[in-house]
Amino acid sequence: MFDDIKKNKRKSIFIVFSFVLIITLILYYICMAFDVSAPIAITISLAFSILASWASYYNSDKIILSVTKARPATEEEDKKIINILEGLMISSGLSHKPRLYVVEDNQPNAFATGRNPEHAIICVTTGLLEKLEYYELEGVIAHEMAHIKNYDILLSAVVTVMVGFIVMLSDIFTRTFFYRSNKDRDNDNKGNAIVMIIGLVFLILAPIIGKIMQMAVSRRREFLADSTAVEFTRNPDGLISALRKLDEDPNELKVANKATENMYIVNPFKNKANGRKKAGLFSTHPSIDDRIEALQNIR
Repeated sequence: MFDDIKKNKRKSIFIVFSFVLIITLILYYICMAFDVSAPIAITISLAFSILASWASYYNSDKIILSVTKARPATEEEDKKIINILEGLMISSGLSHKPRLYVVEDNQPNAFATGRNPEHAIICVTTGLLEKLEYYELEGVIAHEMAHIKNYDILLSAVVTVMVGFIVMLSDIFTRTFFYRSNKDRDNDNKGNAIVMIIGLVFLILAPIIGKIMQMAVSRRREFLADSTAVEFTRNPDGLISALRKLDEDPNELKVANKATENMYIVNPFKNKANGRKKAGLFSTHPSIDDRIEALQNIR
């Protein structure tokens, strides 16, 4: 487990540096498209990308909670889940209790986020609270606590925020490029031609880069979190039953998007995930059948 934690920290550092490089390149060519001189363009791009990386790292949990429209859990409405979390604190070995949040949505699902165990958050949907029994809920919460203990949340949060930011900037660049192309359509300047080519390359590669960065949150992390959850609960049947229910539920998670899909305990996009016995090449999650088989082998 300690080796996995170290690997997650190394991956997070690598992704942050990759993010700075990609954002710098995109912003540099946006500046060049507006005829900003190269030294100024480089300075602006580097300063902005470093600032964006810092803000993404320290505010990733706030950004994700805002995107998912989550609310804090309360004793009045969510006492059962609060009690489950309290009960798992000793067996999990976590020294800081994660904050609990709830998303109003019919799909049963959950995720954990935060830059470290001291600033961790577990978020569940109302569908999860309504449709799962006590020991099934315990299995899901233990799974998310395992992600926190293994520092998966750091890697996941960094990837989620930064992938979304890269896609957004790519879209801005594309719009800028077409604006400049229309404005200067009679200009045969070679510089414009180079910017056009680079713009098209970024347009094509940005979604692929985003998916590769998401794949850095390896599907192996889900298997490890499942097995660690069983160590916490001593009850694989609870998590197995929960995974089956989550997989069979037909509801779509309205607040999910391509940037956040890797965070959830099961794929939130049911129309693409259902009916698939094995995980696809670019799947963010292993198949439910494979996860259940792994859990059954623990007994």
